[in-house]
Amino acid sequence: VQLQASGGGLVQAGGSLRLSCVASGSIFRLTAMGWYRQAPGKQRELVGSISGGITNYGDSVKGRFTITRDNAKAENTVDLQMNSLKPEDTAVYYCNADGLFSTTKGVVHSVEWGQGTQVTVSS
Repeated sequence: VQLQASGGGLVQAGGSLRLSCVASGSIFRLTAMGWYRQAPGKQRELVGSISGGITNYGDSVKGRFTITRDNAKAENTVDLQMNSLKPEDTAVYYCNADGLFSTTKGVVHSVEWGQGTQVTVSS
């Protein structure tokens, strides 16, 4: 299973970025996808997740970030629209996929992670 994230970069405070993540491989069924972030010296924290159309956000991003999934696409994708960015949003952003995956031992539950994409917000 691979999760490929894209869309990170450098933006000024108050600006916007859109992150995208595509999950591919031996996916049986995904139940949830999400975004987490980790800043230097800090623990990884939830940014947003989406499951069955229900979204959940970290307190620090509520009202500024929006997570969506496009079920019409063949790929399993999750996007994160980030508006009104602040310097404290600077971090490596990771997407994840929670679901059932096909393995040589059958279908198993797992949470898979992408490689991360850097988001830097300058003041």
